[in-house]
Amino acid sequence: MFEEPNNKIGSSAEPDSLERRRHARYPFTATVEAMEPKSQTRIQGRTSDLSRGGCYVDTISSFPAGSVVKIHLTKEMRSFEAQAEVVYSLVGMGMGVKFTDADPEQLWTVEKWVGELSGELPPEPESQRPSDQFCAEGRSGNEENDVLTELVMELMRQRVLSNAKCQAMLQKLNRAGCAKTNSAHA
Repeated sequence: MFEEPNNKIGSSAEPDSLERRRHARYPFTATVEAMEPKSQTRIQGRTSDLSRGGCYVDTISSFPAGSVVKIHLTKEMRSFEAQAEVVYSLVGMGMGVKFTDADPEQLWTVEKWVGELSGELPPEPESQRPSDQFCAEGRSGNEENDVLTELVMELMRQRVLSNAKCQAMLQKLNRAGCAKTNSAHA
């Protein structure tokens, strides 16, 4: 689902190959909870940067490189949850993680954050009515709309279409999906 780096860093604990990233990084602070599913071990920290493909987690305790974790980022009223792989780990400092799998709604959250950080999207208004939130996040309840939303997101990630063009398409899909949902409930 997410792009793999050109050269896999492997289990090295040193971030000597950081410039192999495919996505631009942006300073970003969010609370983080990472959990290793086998042992149920939880680590808390905060991000210091974010990209479409991963983030750096500042934490005193970190998982070793190669660990597969479930990661949850929260900033203000938005959150992101995905499966991730620890690419490198610095004892007492933190870890770099690569997102490996997430639901389309979750991917949209990262796209919004990165779009806001890069200046490609305006910041989302702080307060949104709860009834609008369901549709604003692309969850129309319409399977066709959800598939089209996922397709547009993939075109944006692959840089086939510009972020602005994709954003306009996603807004149209969102309005159409919400209109169908609202008319079905009327």
